[in-house]
Amino acid sequence: MAYSLLTFEDPDTGTERAGLESAGLILPLTADNLDLPGDAPVSVENIIEHWDKSEAQLDRLAASAGTGSPGWRARSEITLRAPLHPRQILQAGANYRKHVIDLAVAHRDGEGTDEEIRERTAAVMDKRAAEGTPYFFIGLPTAMASATDDLILPGYSQTHDWELEVAAVIGQRAFRVTPEEALDYVFGYTMVNDITTRELVFRKDMPAIGSDWFRSKNAPGFLPTGPVVLPAKFVEDPQDLMVTLRLNGDIMQQESTADMIFTVAQLVSHASAQMPLLPRDLILTGSPSGNGAHWGRMLRDGDVMEGQITGLGTQLIHCRDEVAR
Repeated sequence: MAYSLLTFEDPDTGTERAGLESAGLILPLTADNLDLPGDAPVSVENIIEHWDKSEAQLDRLAASAGTGSPGWRARSEITLRAPLHPRQILQAGANYRKHVIDLAVAHRDGEGTDEEIRERTAAVMDKRAAEGTPYFFIGLPTAMASATDDLILPGYSQTHDWELEVAAVIGQRAFRVTPEEALDYVFGYTMVNDITTRELVFRKDMPAIGSDWFRSKNAPGFLPTGPVVLPAKFVEDPQDLMVTLRLNGDIMQQESTADMIFTVAQLVSHASAQMPLLPRDLILTGSPSGNGAHWGRMLRDGDVMEGQITGLGTQLIHCRDEVAR
C-alpha cells in the first residue's frame, strides 16, 4: 500500500502535527501509533531521520487505510502546512533541455534562424550533459509555504513568475557520493513551485557579479512546498515523472523529468561533492519549459495555479496582490 507523509495544523492548538496519507485518507501520527527511538517527538523530520525504525510501522498503518480502522480522517478535515522543515535548500538552474533551448530562441542567443539557434543550443546542452556540471544556488527555508497558502505578490514588481519542479528530500548524510550511490541517500520526493521575480534576477548596478537569486526568489511564500513527501520506494524512476502546471485552468508547463540535463542522481552527487547533504535537505531539480517568461505573461492578482507531479499530489495556489500598508 503506497503512502506519503504530510504535516498539518492541529485544530485545537495550532501546532504542527505529522500525518500519514494513504488511499485518500489521513491518519494523524502520535506516540500512540508510531514508536520513535528515545524521546523524539513524532514529526516528518524525525520520521525521516529514524526511517530504519519507522518504515515498517508506517507500512502496517498504511495497510489499515479504508478498512474502518479508527483515527483516519478525510483530507478536507485538515489544514496543510509545508510538509517538512529542511536545514538546507539547493536549487538547480537551467536543468531542462527544452527549457534552455526555448530561452535561447526567446533571447535570440546568437545569429541565425530560430531553428539554427535551437540546433546550436541543443548541441551545447548535449555537451554540457556529457562534460559539464549542474548550476546550483542556495534557497532559504523562510520562503517556504504550504501547498494551499495564498501567494502574496510583492508590490515592488509585476514580474513574478512560476517554476514547478520536483525536489529530492535527503534521507541521510551524503558527502562525496557517486551518481551510482546517490539515490540511496534520497528519502523521497516532494513538489515545489519556485517563484521568481524576473526583473530582480540580474543586477543592473553590478553586471559583472551577475544573478541575484537572494532577492529574486526568497520573498515570503515564494516556495510553496508539498502537499506531501512521497518515500522513494514508491517512485520507480524519478526520471519518469510528469510535471504539469495550470494557470487558471490552462496548461502552461507539461513535461517529463526525462528532459532533465542532469538526472536526480547526478544532481545529488554533484551537490554532495561540495558540501555535506543532511537529512531532510531539499535538492530542487529545475523547472521545465513553459514559465511566465516563455509565455510573456506574469502572475497577477486573482490567478490560480494548480501544480501536479506524478505521485506527489496537487498544489492549489491563489495569487493575491500585496496590500499597501
